[in-house]
Amino acid sequence: MRPASDRREDGVLRTRELSRSAAAAPALLRRWLPSPALRLSLWLHAAAATVAVGAGLHAATSGELTPATTTILALAAAAVVLDHLMLILAGLCPRCSLLGPNITRLPETARRRGLVAITLDDGPDPEVTPLVLDMLREAGATASFFLIGRKAEQHPDLVARMIAEGHSVENHSWAHSHSFAFSGPGRFRAEIGRAQESLARLAGEAPQFFRAPAGMRNPLLEPVLASLGLPLTSWTRRGFDAVRRDPAEVSKRLLGHDGERLAAGDILLLHDGHAAVAPDGRPVVLSVLPQVLAACRRRGLKPASLKEAFAPAGSAGAPPINPPRPTSVP
Repeated sequence: MRPASDRREDGVLRTRELSRSAAAAPALLRRWLPSPALRLSLWLHAAAATVAVGAGLHAATSGELTPATTTILALAAAAVVLDHLMLILAGLCPRCSLLGPNITRLPETARRRGLVAITLDDGPDPEVTPLVLDMLREAGATASFFLIGRKAEQHPDLVARMIAEGHSVENHSWAHSHSFAFSGPGRFRAEIGRAQESLARLAGEAPQFFRAPAGMRNPLLEPVLASLGLPLTSWTRRGFDAVRRDPAEVSKRLLGHDGERLAAGDILLLHDGHAAVAPDGRPVVLSVLPQVLAACRRRGLKPASLKEAFAPAGSAGAPPINPPRPTSVP
């Protein structure tokens, strides 16, 4: 029988097998609770449905659809449409928390320790990532790499180097599809679960954080993340270095003038994969990252991985978000 990662059903990976194999770090499932915005949306839909049923019964008994009833139905339909637009906009805003929990800054304990998280997306890249790792090593800094599972499988040596040098490897989906935000629960679970299994095997430890491709999602993502024990993680600021070709502009977005925007607790986003190329032919991240590291030194801040930043003060690293369950002895 072929491994679970190779079996497909109607073009979608079998998620049951993936869920079991992703238990390379056994999951402690967290309970999903709809956010206040989603609860309001559910109530609004229920109210609109009640109005529609009431109007239909009234029309059936009276034999006519009065102007007042028509107006009420139109208002109910408009409310539902506006609600859907609100949910769509919330999903298109990467730092928004209307759809559920969303990490945009480090916890207070990390801020008191003067930590800043540098996160790098869309890798590993065989040409850019080694140079990024060299820069981080020379600066004595650690970072978090949100990896695309499919690309990680192609470059396992880079994943191994990240772990060996103290960085954390996190989940950025299996394929980084542009249509990820329009997925349903089954595809979400397949994409995230397959990447989780792959990265856990390559890194020797399971990712503890998830970042959606381009930061976009829909209300169906959070229940899946809850079942996998992964928190959604976005950023404090991003430099748009995957599309902007001017390193000075990217640096200014991240740091401000001379680094005055940089503060303890920031989560910064750069790209070692899909990196834009500056007019001089050099990937933008390779010009901006040294500036970020220098600004941290000037302001007395320490770049750290998310794993370290979310660890309790005084501990060597973060406790596993998915701790192993006790096993019974026969």
